[in-house]
Amino acid sequence: MSLYLTLKWIHILSSVVLVGTGFGSAYYMFFANRSRDVGAQALVSTLVVRADWWFTTPTVIIQPATGFALAYLAGLPFNTPWLAISIALFVFAGACWLPVVWLQIRMAAMSRDAAQAGTELPDAYWRFARWWEWLGYPAFAAMLAVFYLMVVKPVL
Repeated sequence: MSLYLTLKWIHILSSVVLVGTGFGSAYYMFFANRSRDVGAQALVSTLVVRADWWFTTPTVIIQPATGFALAYLAGLPFNTPWLAISIALFVFAGACWLPVVWLQIRMAAMSRDAAQAGTELPDAYWRFARWWEWLGYPAFAAMLAVFYLMVVKPVL
């Protein structure tokens, strides 16, 4: 297999892992929060943080590395409109994701403490949960738009 096709395979696979892990984690965290079961929230939030470290973080590095290499090998200037917009959307999604990571870490700690103490979650947990959710929507929409642009490569 050529270098280009190998990089393309890695790029596509890592994009699936990135968006799939993000969507799956968000799904479980969203519904664990709706359950108001502190034990479930503690477990799920801890696993979501772990998934971000194990899966999302590496793909956040792999995506631009392989994407820039693919563009270079294909002779695409980085100011090609669909590519430039994709890069901007990826950066935007990352700007949403970084605070989400911090929120998830704090939420996991708060929910574990509450589960161990047998208490309800503090109000701060629910404030963080709202921020977590509202930052997730635009990040996910941006990544869907990146998928579209990468597949269709529209002339803009």
